[in-house]
Amino acid sequence: MPQDSLKRVDFIFDKEYDCKSVLYDAFKLTRDEIVEEIIKSGLRGRGGAGFYTGVKWKFAKEEKAEDKVVICNADEGEPGTFKDRAILEEVPTKVLGGMALCGKVIGAKRGYIYLRGEYNYLKPKLEEEIEKFTDVLRNELNFDFTIKIFSGAGAYVCGEETALLNSMEGLRGEPRNKPPYPTHHGLFGKPTVVNNVETLVYAVMVFKIGADNFKNIGIQGSSGSKLFSVSGDTPKSGIYELEFGMKVSDFVEEFGDDDAKAVQVGGASGFCVPRKAFAKTTIGYQGKLKGNSLPTGGSMMIFNSSRSMYNVLHNYLEFFVEESCGQCVPCRIGTQQLLKGIEAIKKGKKSSEYLDNLLALAETMRLTSKCGLGQSVANSFSSIVENFKEEMIY
Repeated sequence: MPQDSLKRVDFIFDKEYDCKSVLYDAFKLTRDEIVEEIIKSGLRGRGGAGFYTGVKWKFAKEEKAEDKVVICNADEGEPGTFKDRAILEEVPTKVLGGMALCGKVIGAKRGYIYLRGEYNYLKPKLEEEIEKFTDVLRNELNFDFTIKIFSGAGAYVCGEETALLNSMEGLRGEPRNKPPYPTHHGLFGKPTVVNNVETLVYAVMVFKIGADNFKNIGIQGSSGSKLFSVSGDTPKSGIYELEFGMKVSDFVEEFGDDDAKAVQVGGASGFCVPRKAFAKTTIGYQGKLKGNSLPTGGSMMIFNSSRSMYNVLHNYLEFFVEESCGQCVPCRIGTQQLLKGIEAIKKGKKSSEYLDNLLALAETMRLTSKCGLGQSVANSFSSIVENFKEEMIY
């Protein structure tokens, strides 16, 4: 049912239940029963793309291979996002439990946590937790599954799953062509499931509360709740778990400073929602919803009237220019031209009509870039330019 106001929940950081007991009950089910429960729950990936988790697991499960791999994508590089770090610090066992659950389903004996390089300080504690958890799996749950940590090298593009795989194989961190998809041809050619940190925790939660109960949280097409990293012009910056389906207006009423003019949903690669659209914009994955619906990997940045949206966009474009892997022309050249373009307009070297050319370029990047980095540049660029055109000019 659509909700009329913001609803807080506390599933992720709830420490009052034992992950081991949840897995013990889940492991009584067959592999088919486990994956069907995940599918039934409607759980979608919490990294931003929103692909159905159970479907991804099923694809890997059906592959005929002796060696399969589970990877936890902990390369949290999206500007404004810091919730995965908190999960790994406070409830790491739930992440490991989700990896083991996936391993059970697809028939994998090993898993990896691809840890953002800046989070390497977490390694000692994580390795302790992994050692204890592995003992529980082997000695109490009769499941032989090993987990290791792989440190990333700081590239934003390695948050894309195929670039992540290349990085782990010792290759240049750049996206691969799809198909084949990782569930068919992943790490070193093995069927591989890559899931976000938060996604794996919710997979365990499905078996804690049941698929039907999980699906009844949130809204149609966007089951469950989501962790949000709240930052910007807010007196309540931090990490909050909220049900899908909230209006941006409800979010701003709770977290804004009474002067919010825009909310950046999904970080630099997401969409900018202006004040006029707060009440008609819902946070959730595209589904059978009335009105606008925006997905997010978790970042929610609030900007008030003191902020220059030109400066915001300029910062985003500088970031994309720096982080583009340079493999494909649309992204490599497009990001640079967008940055140069808004600078030229601001300095009066180009007329305001030139913005239309830049918007067309952004759309070309969306259609022709090889991976999500180049494709998503148009999200922030177009939504900021179209809603704050006057700030791009004067």
